[in-house]
Amino acid sequence: MERTVLAIDPGRAKCGYALVRRDAEGKIELLWRAIGPPIEVVSRLEEAKAVAAYSMIVMGQGTSSGSLQEKIREAAPSMAILLVDERDTSIQARERYWEHHKRRGWRRLLPSSLQVPPVPIDDFAALVIAEKVLL
Repeated sequence: MERTVLAIDPGRAKCGYALVRRDAEGKIELLWRAIGPPIEVVSRLEEAKAVAAYSMIVMGQGTSSGSLQEKIREAAPSMAILLVDERDTSIQARERYWEHHKRRGWRRLLPSSLQVPPVPIDDFAALVIAEKVLL
């Protein structure tokens, strides 16, 4: 069964967003991703909806999830919100980053688990949160 969710990795300074679909064969597809301050959560919900309709918001229950959940409930009161444990998502997000951005030069020589991506990876942390629900 095909299912699309919007995953959010909440934070005080910035949040990661990932619109993720599981197709009928069970394959996970990243449709859209973004990083932005928590104050932009409502506009990010609309951006994601413009890409594809989603049936649920999946959010990590860590930092700032309570206040972010309130903003989402005001903007989309009928949308289902599922809070999930976000333990170890940052480490797994590094792996997802390197899967989407091929390592070049000296980076190919070191294991990806020992490398820190050169940009924020909150959007990939949101991808990992989505995978927890869709897999």
